[in-house]
Amino acid sequence: MTDTRQRFDALRQADQADVAELEALWAGLATVTVEEVLGSWRGGDFATGHVASRVLQKVRWHGKRFDGPLAAVPLVCRGEDGELYSNTEAAGGGEASLWEVAFRGEVTASMVYDRLPVVDHFKKVDDDTLIGVMNGKLEAAFGVTDPYYFWLERER
Repeated sequence: MTDTRQRFDALRQADQADVAELEALWAGLATVTVEEVLGSWRGGDFATGHVASRVLQKVRWHGKRFDGPLAAVPLVCRGEDGELYSNTEAAGGGEASLWEVAFRGEVTASMVYDRLPVVDHFKKVDDDTLIGVMNGKLEAAFGVTDPYYFWLERER
């Protein structure tokens, strides 16, 4: 197991994840292209206390699905019947698109929401694991300005 993967796993399992440690981990990760992130992903977040975490729990967020550059589903949620669906009602509604965007001096695959003034940027821990950072006008979306850190694992 690589040091990067060990650091990622420790932060993911922590009762309280240190944002400074997440930022340091992020800084050392490789960027990704839009093509590399296509597919279905199960998601979760790091225990930073961010309000977005409570929103995602409430809507029973399962993950994200990237069918193509102009077909990104940011809120794949689990319904009461157990089925997965695209929740276009929660968190401002709509779906999203994928672009390669400069963030913190690096160009990486990023998801631009249709109706929210925020962007999710992605870097890879390994071929099947991504870390995401949501930034933008988070105050308009969630009432806070702190970036939101989450993870995605590729579904087979």
